[in-house]
Amino acid sequence: MQGIRRKIVYVLLFEGLAIAMTTTGLSAMAHGETGRAGVAAVVSALVAVGWNLTYNTLFERWEARQTKRGRDLARRVAHAAGFEGGLVVMLVPFFAWWLGVSLVEAFVMDLGLIAFFLVYTYLFNLAFDRAFGLPASALPIADAESSRTR
Repeated sequence: MQGIRRKIVYVLLFEGLAIAMTTTGLSAMAHGETGRAGVAAVVSALVAVGWNLTYNTLFERWEARQTKRGRDLARRVAHAAGFEGGLVVMLVPFFAWWLGVSLVEAFVMDLGLIAFFLVYTYLFNLAFDRAFGLPASALPIADAESSRTR
C-alpha cells in the first residue's frame, strides 16, 4: 500500500487507538475529569492528524533523498522523536488552557504522554510496516520503482 491511501489508513488506525488511550491517561492526570479529558483527546487527535500528514510527507521526502535505504532503529527513533517534539509545541499550551493548569504543569503532564507516545509511535510504525509493507521512500530503489507502477 502506497501514497495517500497508506497515509489515510495509517492516520485513522493510529489516531483511533490514540484517542482511546489518551482519554484514559488525561482523565487520570486531570483527576478523573473524563469529559474534559475526552475533549482534550479529540482536539489533540485533530491536531495530531494535521501534523501527522505534514510531518510524514516531509519525512518521506527527506528519506527518499538518503543514500541509506530502509528504516533501522536510529531512523525510527528520529522519526518518533521529531513527530512528538512537534506535538509538544502545539499541544502543551492547549492542555494548560483547557485543563486550567500552568504551562509548566501542562508540560509535566505531557511528559507522561510523550513517554507513552514515543513507545507507541515506534511500536505502531513497526507493526504497520510489517502489516502493510514499507512505503516506497524506504524501499531499495529498484523495489520502489516497481511499487509505484503497480
